[in-house]
Amino acid sequence: MTKRPAGPASTPTTVGESAAPTSNDSAHPSMPLDPAEMKSVVKRLKRAQGQLGGIVKMIEEGRECQDIVIQLSAVSKAVDRAGFAVVALGLRQCITDPSSEQVDVEAMEKLFLSLA
Repeated sequence: MTKRPAGPASTPTTVGESAAPTSNDSAHPSMPLDPAEMKSVVKRLKRAQGQLGGIVKMIEEGRECQDIVIQLSAVSKAVDRAGFAVVALGLRQCITDPSSEQVDVEAMEKLFLSLA
């Protein structure tokens, strides 16, 4: 895989991968998520971060392929669920906040599908 040059504020991606969209990628106003409601997502991501460290150690120690793949699958699911939780929270906040603008269904769909 060929690495693309990383700009000062970007992360390297390999050819064929798309960089994650940022809030600046959209002309739509952003809505900050409630930090109190994001605690469970943060907890899940920190757990996944620990799992990733364990996976790296497993690889460095030469552990069995099956054990590594099982752990990769688990961390992948944890990160996916965190992403879905963020999208769900954003939808819930958009729908329940009377001062927010109408929900941009297309933008929410793109966010949801970007997790697939």
